[in-house]
Amino acid sequence: MFRRALGFQARLLEPASGFSKNTAIISRLHKRRVSWAPKKPAQSSFPKRVGVIAMKAGMIPAWDESGFRYALTVLVLENNQVTQVKTKENDGFNALQVGSGLAKPSRVPNSLKGHFIKNDLPYKRHLAQFSVSPENVLPVGTRITADHFSPGQYVDIQGTTIGKGFAGGMKRWGFKGQGASHGNSKAHRLAGAMGGSQEPGRIFKGKKLPGNMGNKKRTVQNLQVYKVDASRDIVYVKGHVPGKKGGMVRIKDAKKKPRTDL
Repeated sequence: MFRRALGFQARLLEPASGFSKNTAIISRLHKRRVSWAPKKPAQSSFPKRVGVIAMKAGMIPAWDESGFRYALTVLVLENNQVTQVKTKENDGFNALQVGSGLAKPSRVPNSLKGHFIKNDLPYKRHLAQFSVSPENVLPVGTRITADHFSPGQYVDIQGTTIGKGFAGGMKRWGFKGQGASHGNSKAHRLAGAMGGSQEPGRIFKGKKLPGNMGNKKRTVQNLQVYKVDASRDIVYVKGHVPGKKGGMVRIKDAKKKPRTDL
């Protein structure tokens, strides 16, 4: 059907007699239309490693030799271990499930208890799954420490943003609000008219409206690792990460700035 429509367009674009100089241009346009195909996304040739689960402990300052001040986020790894291996032969894809922290037996569901007992692992408080390359598949029980990352490399960190509750249009979206005088009465922070009367007579989907602000999963990309403390399982990164102090985040190698030393 698509080629038939293109052929019809080509017949419409055929030059009349006396306009032969445009024949080459139209033939090129026709050829471009017929040979068009959606581009496939470029796949990275760099190996994909497993990530880790960390706790955001807070932020501290640091200064370099020239006196420049950096804002660092302190991320603590808590007993990260591989709890499950998924392979392409059995599951259709290669991935590793990682668990962190320690949980009380009374707070672990029976299904997860059997999962940990089967693999002879302690009860983990947090679980996360990371897709990996076939050459980076690790056996169950492998412990992942802070030296999994190196200073200077870039990482992507995913976490849940701080929840702000129900917020109005000015706080949530940065709306200007209405005038502070000239007859305005109790409508200074309202968004104002937005739906029309008869046309369209409704509010379009996706309109910026008051509602719940924050408490969403977000990823900050290309954060540079400043320092690694392997003895205490702490990773220091430049910049901020989503979430509040004590929240859990996922750290993995940067997708747009991968490591070249692997």
